[in-house]
Amino acid sequence: MANWSCVLWDVDGTVVDASEGILRRLTEAHEHFGHVPPTYDDLIHWIGPPMYQSFQDRLGMTSEEATGAVTYYRTLNKRDGYATGVRLYDGVAELMAEIAAAGIPQSTASSKPEPQVVALMDHFALDGHLTATVGSSPDERTRASKTDVIREALVRLEAQGADTSRPVLVGDRHHDVDGGAETGVPVIFVSWGFSEPAESDGAIAVAHDAHELRALLLGE
Repeated sequence: MANWSCVLWDVDGTVVDASEGILRRLTEAHEHFGHVPPTYDDLIHWIGPPMYQSFQDRLGMTSEEATGAVTYYRTLNKRDGYATGVRLYDGVAELMAEIAAAGIPQSTASSKPEPQVVALMDHFALDGHLTATVGSSPDERTRASKTDVIREALVRLEAQGADTSRPVLVGDRHHDVDGGAETGVPVIFVSWGFSEPAESDGAIAVAHDAHELRALLLGE
């Protein structure tokens, strides 16, 4: 599995744990729109897919209502600060630095809106390890699916002269596996995110910690 030409990273649940702030903002948004607030266990349904889709799937909102809910949620996010309550998963930042030192181009491939991804990578000083920083479009509709995000990440890497012939995606949800299948990008699944065991079906491997992930990415 070694000799990858480039590495794509999901962000929420893979690189960072943003659950504290997400739960707080979702609680406020649910109450604002007259819904019962979610529990911590409910976050498995919210972290991963685009919020625009989740408001429709989870709360039965129309497309127009979901657009308003996303706008409200993003207002809360901007108010709190994109990095508030967010922590890095153990060993991931060090692994990204080691991959960069090995000369392997990296990019994010996140369903989180791109301005937030940029802010997080800057806050945790990960931007220097990345050739490209890619997330969903700010409206979460123009470029929303994991498939769209992966394709955009590959396009931007190629534009920077990166070799994208042997890419790999690191992610923690079935959306990552599905997006990888649709784009022909193999997926290494990490178990420390917000997922259920069956979500790793279709991934080429599962890593339970950063040490195992390092072996899968660098082959040492």
